[in-house]
Amino acid sequence: MALITLRQLLDHAAENSYAVPAFNINNMEQGLSILKAAQSVDAPVIIQASRGARTYAGDIMLNHMVKALAEMYPSIPICMHQDHGNNEATCFSAIKHGFTSVMMDGSLLADMKTPSTYEYNVEITSKVTESAHHVGASVEGELGVLGSLETGEAGEEDGSGAEGKLDHDQLLTDPDQAADFVSKTRVDALAIACGTSHGAYKFSRKPDGDILAMSVIEKIHSKIPDTHLVMHGSSSVPQYLQDLINQNGGEMPQTYGVPVEEIERGIRSGVRKVNIDTDCRMAMTGQFRKIATETPNEFDPRKFLIPAMKEMEDLCRDRFERFGTSGNASKIIVQPMEEMARQYSTGELNPKTLN
Repeated sequence: MALITLRQLLDHAAENSYAVPAFNINNMEQGLSILKAAQSVDAPVIIQASRGARTYAGDIMLNHMVKALAEMYPSIPICMHQDHGNNEATCFSAIKHGFTSVMMDGSLLADMKTPSTYEYNVEITSKVTESAHHVGASVEGELGVLGSLETGEAGEEDGSGAEGKLDHDQLLTDPDQAADFVSKTRVDALAIACGTSHGAYKFSRKPDGDILAMSVIEKIHSKIPDTHLVMHGSSSVPQYLQDLINQNGGEMPQTYGVPVEEIERGIRSGVRKVNIDTDCRMAMTGQFRKIATETPNEFDPRKFLIPAMKEMEDLCRDRFERFGTSGNASKIIVQPMEEMARQYSTGELNPKTLN
């Protein structure tokens, strides 16, 4: 099946009340794990690459790898998404290299460390949206700064993460401002801030309403019910994976992620894309450590990678099932980007993003 744009995928998710996990990848093994899980439950897929992943693997390698996955798993619609684009050049180069969707994270300046102004965010996101829509690519924007409500600090992942202390207003997306932002930028999806953060160390205790503000998502959804919402930093950091790592030589301190049941609550309030990276890293790393501990004389990388891929596959399958993604791949009719560009130009797609 041809690659699909984020807009098409999330429109279908909204019409059928489910969400799609967006898994970050850096290599072939992660891609195969995701697609094997997707095929086993007939789920569409969002594969996303950060700027760090693009540097690590290379744009040409990522492009050919995703095309190969699409050929190997022809029944699965695959969206190839740029995660946390820091400027116009990053987003446009991603589209040039086959990405069907880009995120312009204007919540931070181009250094991805310094919180920006609302005006800057609107201006740069609008520019990216206009150009991307011209060729049929989708755009995700971000409003509010991803970070911890406990500490006022942001976790860093692949070079993206605000530095210094953030105030409460920065860490929570304002519903009225969200409506204005979507109206002005015409983004296809909006990432919001509600207390989630990058990395494994999100919360020092099981999160409640004080440190994970799911009510903010519900307020935003009530304000702009037709906008596709995105939860970033939503790995659940499962206890069994922490234990697997620590039982085999790891030293991860006790930590807590975003409970899957809270993500399910968000899905009921318009969340259509859920970003997951840390969980996949932990799944593979846990198996690497286990194999190294149990068979210290082993040197064949495949003996490490095969069980690591199976662990990640199981995790991905669980998220497809919990988020309601399962059973939907075969129901989606993929439109080419040229057709999406035509619909953007005629305004046919605009009503879905506006209240």
